[in-house]
Amino acid sequence: MTISITDPVLSTQIFIVIFSAVLLASAGKRKNAEFFSNEVSQELKGLAILAVVFSHIGYFLVTDNRFLFPLSIMAGVGVDIFLLLSGFGITMSSFAKNISIKQFYERRLLKLFIPFWLVIGAFFLMDFFILGKSYDLSYIMRSILGLFPHADLYTDLDSPLWYFTFILFYYLMFPLVFRKKYYWLSALIIYVVSFGLVKYESNYFWRVVHLYKLHLLAFPLGIALAGLVFNREKLGRATILIKKTFDNRIIRYVSLAGLLLVSVYFAYNSGVGGDPLNQELISLLVTFAVLGIFLIKKVDLKLFYLFGVYSYEVYLLHWPIMYRYDVFYKVFPAWLATILYLILFIFLGWFIKKLQEPARKNGQTEGAPVFIR
Repeated sequence: MTISITDPVLSTQIFIVIFSAVLLASAGKRKNAEFFSNEVSQELKGLAILAVVFSHIGYFLVTDNRFLFPLSIMAGVGVDIFLLLSGFGITMSSFAKNISIKQFYERRLLKLFIPFWLVIGAFFLMDFFILGKSYDLSYIMRSILGLFPHADLYTDLDSPLWYFTFILFYYLMFPLVFRKKYYWLSALIIYVVSFGLVKYESNYFWRVVHLYKLHLLAFPLGIALAGLVFNREKLGRATILIKKTFDNRIIRYVSLAGLLLVSVYFAYNSGVGGDPLNQELISLLVTFAVLGIFLIKKVDLKLFYLFGVYSYEVYLLHWPIMYRYDVFYKVFPAWLATILYLILFIFLGWFIKKLQEPARKNGQTEGAPVFIR
């Protein structure tokens, strides 16, 4: 059920003030100076999942989309950040380790599926025992396999899981085509295959193909970016020059301001509803602008980092909880309900990770975040 709220503009202003205050309080001097460190990756993931959650609230959960505007306008960018980081992380890991295709699938797919099965299993049971809602066997079996050919926010078990099918495809394809020496070619092959499948698929996934079309470039670009970063020593003096340039405080501040301006302008003028390729390119422009901001800034943002650690779990569980099992928006002001949900999602993310500890201790999965490495 969608939620009606009173005074969405004021509620948004209150939320932004509180959220900004907490974000600034969580800021501290950057501790890890390594280029594209794990801290930066986690912070980007945190920003991405918050963008997705805010968009789902502002445009689909509440009846007035002025609530959480403009925080709610970057869902597409959030998806592209996840895909870019996923392609980047999985490639960097493959550069560093030599593992067989079988080992790759055992490690990566378990990391992908274990929390996923925990969450959808809980929702199937909750829907049945609490809401009296049942699903046919074919839907349940298809869901267990990670196949979601439609994404109805109001009738599906968990509509954001269209993305799970998308990333699962990349995970299945990556070890088959990736070659360290020819990472550019690997990225190109993955793009061409995914483009071909999306272009000519007209049966099973026709109801979500329009979503795939908006994000085809991000994962291959992540592979290419990882190749450049891993081999950056080959760039020699250029790498040193870039580092010295952004060590200059004035240049860094001007660059940050420029990248922020680009991010805000094109996030607002995103081309939504227009040509899919144009929309995809604008989203990627904002994605790389945001990436630039996070790479050259000299502070750690622990709030984003916290949400980054639990981003996969928050992605899996946030929509059904807010839409079908809402308690906060029915009782509290919208700004307070949103804060309470963010706290709840962190707690549930921590709980899901704790449930996976026996598997990690037995060596069945690695502890690295699913979207990154």
